[in-house]
Amino acid sequence: MHKQKHFENTGTVRFVTFSCYHNYNLFKTDKVKQIFIKHLKRVREKYKFKLYGFVIMPNHVHIVLLPINNVRLSQIIGELKSLSAREIIEYWTLLDLNIFEKLKVNRSGKQKFAFWQRKYYDYNCRTKEITLNKIMYCHNNPVVKGLVENLEDWEWSSYRWYYGLESVLEMD
Repeated sequence: MHKQKHFENTGTVRFVTFSCYHNYNLFKTDKVKQIFIKHLKRVREKYKFKLYGFVIMPNHVHIVLLPINNVRLSQIIGELKSLSAREIIEYWTLLDLNIFEKLKVNRSGKQKFAFWQRKYYDYNCRTKEITLNKIMYCHNNPVVKGLVENLEDWEWSSYRWYYGLESVLEMD
């Protein structure tokens, strides 16, 4: 199996993608998206990274960020995925949803539930133009995938912040 190589502390903006377990559409409700945003804010406050763009899609997330102060990207993404998954699964447990059969995994000899795929993918944005391109990719994704007709109609991306509309998250 091909192992994805990650480069830490490159000093460049990073375009990161991580997907829901088996690419299931787990971001079906606003509540689940709000939980993710809450933890993105929390991890951002803790690690002080610069956030330039994001989009939450039904089965994956894209984030454009700049780690600073020698914080490893893997640390940021690992904590974000862990915190958000834990709270979403707790929330679903309270609702007694029947989705859990699909999310069962055996890790370290224990049965658990997975929300995220274990891996993530990152791309080094070496120029301002590439960074802007990746931000626009985030913004266009919901339109390209047919979720909305207009960019401003998708509340779960940084587009709304950039164009002065009410937004779930501020950018740097």
